Amino acid sequence: MPDDTFLSRVKSSRKSRQVNSPAPQPSKKPLTLLQKSISRSAAVRLKNEIEYRGKVSNVDPYMNVILTDAEEYENGKLSANYGKVVIRGNNVLYIKLEASL
Repeated sequence: MPDDTFLSRVKSSRKSRQVNSPAPQPSKKPLTLLQKSISRSAAVRLKNEIEYRGKVSNVDPYMNVILTDAEEYENGKLSANYGKVVIRGNNVLYIKLEASL
């Protein structure tokens, strides 16, 4: 009988230590967000202050981005239109995702 009492105390102490876990949150990692944003409009600002706007076609683990229907802006003014642009990830200053540009 003493063993049963000990086991019941251990089990009850384990139950009291359990904490209700919050519901799982969606991932907030930048790469995951970009990968989920394929086919959405985006503005990609480069370190040389040129900005490209278009639809995200693909993103890889290095954050290289492919935009389709891309437009190039210099100093806020449209300077060129491209069908497809491949942007190397290390040139990117920021990426702004939008529902529609």
